[in-house]
Amino acid sequence: MIKILDATGEGSTEILKDILDRGDKESSDITKSVMEILAGVEKDGDTALKEFTKKFDGVEIDDFLVSQDEIEAAYLQCDEDFIKAMKRAKDNIWDYHQKQLKESWITNKSSGIILGQLYNPMEKVGIYVPGGTAAYPSSVLMNAIPAKVAGVGKIIMVTPPLKDGTVNKNILAAARIAGVDKVYKVGGAQAVAALANGTQTIGKVDKIVGPGNIYVAAAKRLVFGKVDIDMIAGPSEVLIVADETANPRYVAADLLSQAEHDVLASSILVTTSPEIAKEVAKEVEIQTKTLSRREIIEKSLSDYGAIVVVKSLDDAMKFANEIAPEHLEMAVKDPFSTIGKIKNAGAIFLGEYSPEPLGDYFAGPNHTLPTSGTARFFSPLGVDDFVKKSSLVYYDRKNLEQVKDDIIKIAQKEGLDAHANSVEVRFE
Repeated sequence: MIKILDATGEGSTEILKDILDRGDKESSDITKSVMEILAGVEKDGDTALKEFTKKFDGVEIDDFLVSQDEIEAAYLQCDEDFIKAMKRAKDNIWDYHQKQLKESWITNKSSGIILGQLYNPMEKVGIYVPGGTAAYPSSVLMNAIPAKVAGVGKIIMVTPPLKDGTVNKNILAAARIAGVDKVYKVGGAQAVAALANGTQTIGKVDKIVGPGNIYVAAAKRLVFGKVDIDMIAGPSEVLIVADETANPRYVAADLLSQAEHDVLASSILVTTSPEIAKEVAKEVEIQTKTLSRREIIEKSLSDYGAIVVVKSLDDAMKFANEIAPEHLEMAVKDPFSTIGKIKNAGAIFLGEYSPEPLGDYFAGPNHTLPTSGTARFFSPLGVDDFVKKSSLVYYDRKNLEQVKDDIIKIAQKEGLDAHANSVEVRFE
C-alpha cells in the first residue's frame, strides 16, 4: 500500500517529485468558470447567489442569513462532551494567540523627531468553512479566534448549506463558541465573490480566510488585491522524521491520520532505519483494516504516501527542509536537538507524545498552515494576519532643515522635481 524508497544513494527529493507536484492543477476551464461566477455575483448580488446555490448545491435558499435561533438550536442539539471539548480547545487557542499580540510604539529618535508604528485590527473579516464531508468545526475556532484576539470588528462566516437547506450543527456550535458575528449558508466560489464584493445581504470584508476546494482556492486567488486573503491552501500533508528509537505503531497511526483527510493527502516517513521502515509499513497495513475511511486512506497512501530510507539524520533534515511540509513530526531520540536544523515547516511536533492531531484540535497553535512546499515563505495563520500596520513620522523645522539637501538630491536623481520642491518650499 505504501512504497518504501531507498534514498541512501541519492539524498534528493527528486524521487518524490510526483508527490510534491500532487494536487488539483487549476485548469483554464476552472479559472474561466470561477471568473464567470465572480462577475455574476458582482453584477447581480443575491440573485446570482441563489442561482449558483441551486445549480451547485441543489438547494433553493430564500434567506442566506442563519438566524440566532438556528445557531442556538444547533448548539443545544450537540453532544455535551463535544461542546466541553470545544470550549477547552478555544481556551488553549485563545491563550496561544494572545501571546502574538503586538503593541503600537513611538520613539523619540532625537529632540524634534518622533517615529513610530501603529497596529490596528481589520474592521471586517470573512471566514470560509467547507461543508459536507469536509465539515470541520475545529477550523471555525482556528480561523475566528485569532481574529477575535486581534480585535477585528466583525467576523462573517460563510459555509455551504446541506441538502435540506440547513447548516451542519457542529459548525454552527463552533461559530457560537468562537464568537462569529454572522453566518451565511452559501459556499463555493460564489461565497468568496459575495465576501469580496458585498451583496444586498452579505457585507464586503477586508480579508477572506479559510480552506476550500479548487474552486474556492481559485476564487480567493482572483479576488486578491480587491481584498486580502490568507493563503492558497492545497491538499494536506505530514512528514515524519524517525530514527531507530521510534515506535512503529505510533508512526503508522500518524501517517494514517493524515491520509484519511482525502485521496490527495500526502503522508511521508523519512527514516534512518531500514528496520523501522519495514515495521511501519506492516503497521500501516494492520491499522488500515480497522479504519472507517479505509478506501480514502488506501488511495492516498498508494498515490502520495512513501517511506524513504536515508543515511543519516542530517540527510533526513535536508529532505524535510526541501519538502517544507505542512506538518513535521520529529520521532527521534532527542527531538529538541533538531530544532535548530528545521528551516521550513508549518507546524512542528516534537516527540512521540505530540501527534499531529494534538495541533489540529487542541494544543493552541493554529492548524491553518502552508501546504505544498509554501512553508518556505508562508507562516501559520495568526493574529498578525488580522492586523494592519501604519508608520508614524514627525520632524520639526530644525530637523527637516538638517536633512533637506539629502532629500532634494535623491528626488532630483529620480527626476521628481515636485518631491524636491515639497521640501524646498518650506525654506524659501
